Amino acid sequence: MHALIDLFLAMPPIARVVFMLGITSALGLALGHIRLRGVGLGIGGVLFAGIAVGHFAKQAGVTLNAEMMEFIRDFGLILFVYTIGIQVGPGFFAALKKSGLALNGLALLMVGSSILLTAILVLFDLVPLGSGLGVFAGGVTNAPALAASQQVLKEVGADAAVMALPGLAFAVTYPFGIAGNLLAMAAVRIAFRIDPQEEARAFEAARRAEVAALDTMDIAVTNPALRGVRLGDLTLLPSLGVCASRLLRGGQLRVPGEDTRLEEGDVLHVVGPRPKLEQVRLLMGREADVRLTTKGSDLRWERIVVTANPVLGKSIAALNLKGACDVVVSRVNRAGVELVPNAALKLQFGDILTVIGKPDDLKAAACIIGNSERRLQTVEMIPVFVGITLGALLGAIPLFLPGMPAPLRLGMAGGPLIVAIVLARIGHIGPLVWFMPPAANLALREIGIVLFLAVLGIASGDRFVETMASGAGLPWMAWGVLVTLVPLLLTGLLARGVMKLNFLSICGVLAGAQTNPPGLAYANAVVASEAPALAYATVYPLAMCLRILAPQLLVLMLW
Repeated sequence: MHALIDLFLAMPPIARVVFMLGITSALGLALGHIRLRGVGLGIGGVLFAGIAVGHFAKQAGVTLNAEMMEFIRDFGLILFVYTIGIQVGPGFFAALKKSGLALNGLALLMVGSSILLTAILVLFDLVPLGSGLGVFAGGVTNAPALAASQQVLKEVGADAAVMALPGLAFAVTYPFGIAGNLLAMAAVRIAFRIDPQEEARAFEAARRAEVAALDTMDIAVTNPALRGVRLGDLTLLPSLGVCASRLLRGGQLRVPGEDTRLEEGDVLHVVGPRPKLEQVRLLMGREADVRLTTKGSDLRWERIVVTANPVLGKSIAALNLKGACDVVVSRVNRAGVELVPNAALKLQFGDILTVIGKPDDLKAAACIIGNSERRLQTVEMIPVFVGITLGALLGAIPLFLPGMPAPLRLGMAGGPLIVAIVLARIGHIGPLVWFMPPAANLALREIGIVLFLAVLGIASGDRFVETMASGAGLPWMAWGVLVTLVPLLLTGLLARGVMKLNFLSICGVLAGAQTNPPGLAYANAVVASEAPALAYATVYPLAMCLRILAPQLLVLMLW
């Protein structure tokens, strides 16, 4: 044992830091996997492992290079928020439309009420600002908010004692932040006597009633006015968001194009929203008795993924697959959403096209579109570092707001997040493609948050035990319960009692607005339904941005 200690003390500073972070990360991840009744600390286990390691390191007189630890902490934070932005960017703006507005309004209520409660605690001297920031972040289990707190305190020149407070308060309030989310869901369920199974059935019924989903119809052309008319001249089809993908004439199935002239007796297979298909049927004739399937014909359909750089940003019309390969695109799937392939739709990396044609023609189309499995699994590193560079630049820009004593900066937490969301939404600029395979995104995100929490825990460990033993942490725990439960219960009761939202969607909102994965896991365990995950994904981007920006506003207003 003494030999191991001597070896550790003889390590170069870099090796010592790497050793300590490795031990902390491994222990913390193992701790996070321990579950009681399906609930565990998750990634928060790294923070508590870091606190333990930091405490024992102090007792043993071990010191670590402060500048190195600070760099690793900030770089881990950058990796974490950047990969979050890349993940949620494609669906971020779509989430703000239609029903997403109501859900995001509830998320805004949750975030705003927790900010207001924290500000009241600080203004009435119930808790110091540094501790209040930790209570805010821990009460909503949001590690990036803690990182933003550390960053803004550093920018306003806070001393080491104040800098240590957010991490300590975060560790004290974090456990109830997880438990409070689950308690709030249970409280709403009991208060309104909700049957989760019935809610799941109602949600599925509502989804089936939505008209936005794409459908198909086989229409027999009986309108004599359409005899000899070019399919491309029927501007009603693209205006309604309808695409004709197959044509049956004389018993032969073929791929129609814009130059195809219609004849009475033709049967068209059209794709689009059901109400729009009904309008097309009224124009053309009647619904056919036959079903245009590719079985038994020389036509096939395949899903082809857009991976080739030359087609990125091109419209389907400019691609001219009908003329080049004699195939037609019947559907486009983008980030899980099915789109009608109208002529003006511009392709993005990762779009999945449903293409119909003969086998050899489909192979030719795949060569044009890309369909490269290797590219889908490869991380383009140049865009990653370009995005991180732009994020650091944006985070450093001072924003002068009226009434603020100091300029607002997005910092290393907000800058990379916003840049990543925008770049992921754009998709590509020239040869630079902002697409990251999900597995690679998850790996980088986990590495980033693990490094951040490990450094934060080690830095807080030397004072955590002392703080709890002295009783100073008990008020933080009490205020953490307040900051956790009040926004959750207020939002849950309003969503169900006034807005009459589905209970499973409410659970997703409560978990997503707290950016709380254990809460989502609990909601999924209540009943098998996609409702919680869909609501969680809808509010998560906005909630994450607001949680990161909130500590900066609190410091600039209350410092």
